[in-house]
Amino acid sequence: MTSRFMLIVAAISGFIYVALGAFGAHVLSKTLGVVEMGWIQTGLQYQAFHTLAIFGLAVAMQRRISIWFYWSSVFLALGTVLFSGSL
Repeated sequence: MTSRFMLIVAAISGFIYVALGAFGAHVLSKTLGVVEMGWIQTGLQYQAFHTLAIFGLAVAMQRRISIWFYWSSVFLALGTVLFSGSL
């Protein structure tokens, strides 16, 4: 994965974060309870943190190519899909 690819992943993750947040606030808040909305909010918070971390790693990968940056970004992207998506 190149730094360009990781920037694209961060942009897509950010888009999904905003879209799901708006969907949750405007559509799901009418049908879900407080507990379920809390789950959505927690998932979105973790996705926001992961998105910022992936973006930071992509910028770092542009300055210095390292296998550690590569694997960190891979696992962060995987964690975003598996953990934030499961909530």
